[in-house]
Amino acid sequence: MSQIFNKWDLKDIKVEDLGLTNYICLDETLVPHTLGRHVRRQFAKSKISIVERLMNKIMRTERNSGKKNKAYNTVKEAFEVINKRTKENPIQILVKAVENTSPREETTRIKYGGIGYQVAVDIAPQRRVDLSLGFLTKGTLQSAFKNKRPVAECLADEIILASEHDTRSFAIQKKEEKERVARAAH
Repeated sequence: MSQIFNKWDLKDIKVEDLGLTNYICLDETLVPHTLGRHVRRQFAKSKISIVERLMNKIMRTERNSGKKNKAYNTVKEAFEVINKRTKENPIQILVKAVENTSPREETTRIKYGGIGYQVAVDIAPQRRVDLSLGFLTKGTLQSAFKNKRPVAECLADEIILASEHDTRSFAIQKKEEKERVARAAH
């Protein structure tokens, strides 16, 4: 029986958004760390555990660049906080948060004869997951910046608020803003 961080089981995790089922990977590794084996193949990141992808997004800032161990410990502590507050599997809460914060539409710029237009387009599922994880981690790092609360606690708050579809979540606000701009471009 495999468990993430030797605590949380993956067999009962459900992805309710059918468009994201192939892109939210619930890999059965004990330690979510692939050592970058996905880099050379297209779409291979969709086969990486969603927990490891969250860790990798946390490492994308200039302050945490390359600090995988720090990101690992942050996510592990955040999951323990989530488990203590909600009494549920934190991986299920993370999956729900990713589903709730992944936008369905965005705008792109198209030029016709020197004039640029903003056109609303559907977002590919891979990009939806990427944007969602980016929104979650950006909101976390913004709320933890110049704050006495640890990053793990801020991450737990952001994930819990996003999973409950609470508008106080930075990720939910960014998703709604992106979709509102796309609706205006119709």
